[in-house]
Amino acid sequence: MNSVLEKLPRVVMIELTKKNDLPKDFQLNYYTHLLCHRGHLTFVFNDIKLRCKSGEFAFWFAKSRLSDLQFSKNFKAAVLLVENHFLNNNVPDQNWGIDATLHSRQYPIKQLNDKKDRERVLSNFHLLYDKFQDKEHRFYEEALKLQMQLFIFEMWHTFANEYERRKRSLQTGTLYEQFMHLVQEHCLKAREVQFYASELNISAKYLNSICKQNSGITASEWIKRFVKERIVLLLQNKNLTITEIADEMDFSSRSFFTRYVKKVLGVTPSEYRNRLG
Repeated sequence: MNSVLEKLPRVVMIELTKKNDLPKDFQLNYYTHLLCHRGHLTFVFNDIKLRCKSGEFAFWFAKSRLSDLQFSKNFKAAVLLVENHFLNNNVPDQNWGIDATLHSRQYPIKQLNDKKDRERVLSNFHLLYDKFQDKEHRFYEEALKLQMQLFIFEMWHTFANEYERRKRSLQTGTLYEQFMHLVQEHCLKAREVQFYASELNISAKYLNSICKQNSGITASEWIKRFVKERIVLLLQNKNLTITEIADEMDFSSRSFFTRYVKKVLGVTPSEYRNRLG
């Protein structure tokens, strides 16, 4: 498996007009960053059909539930693919990034109405790709890793306003929408339904009922899902020790955290990291 990964180019940039332009199994191995120049693209993401049109940006995680890509006749886009492990190993150590990541999992299409933002994204594509190509650089690996981190910071910066705007709109939404906002914001440390029920001034039973009616899933199950995503993201950041992650999530001890992760992921934190390679 590792030998296969070593053969994959860590960064790929292509001009996309049809599905055959994409590498085989790109969904499995790469994070996809797509800037639509012309026409439109439709796809199914987490069982929801979405449309990305000219001037918009789409972001798909590696191993996303993505299917049924359909391109308009005049479609054209710039696409940057970044190998899964390379990106995960170079995510900056910023808590804000966890919120941005979870936001992108729910909203993969982002607006780029401002020409300056479109130019910034395209420039960011070229800077990372060009650095990847510059293999004669004396400090190639170090420079490439730093450029990867800068790329991520630039993307966070570009979409920060949209993330904050959507976050504010959820605060004035229905009880279900407010719960979804609260759980994204607090589940790192608050893992009990009662915490969210108290924040919304309703009973835990009523909150579970609201969630069940709106999504078919209870509040406690939503909390578990978000906590699981955060644990995975934190464990992928090898700059953090397991003890530091346990402290960040307010577990009283590393052993308690290990038992919790074993229950949620089916493996211990150390076993999960060993699988990452």
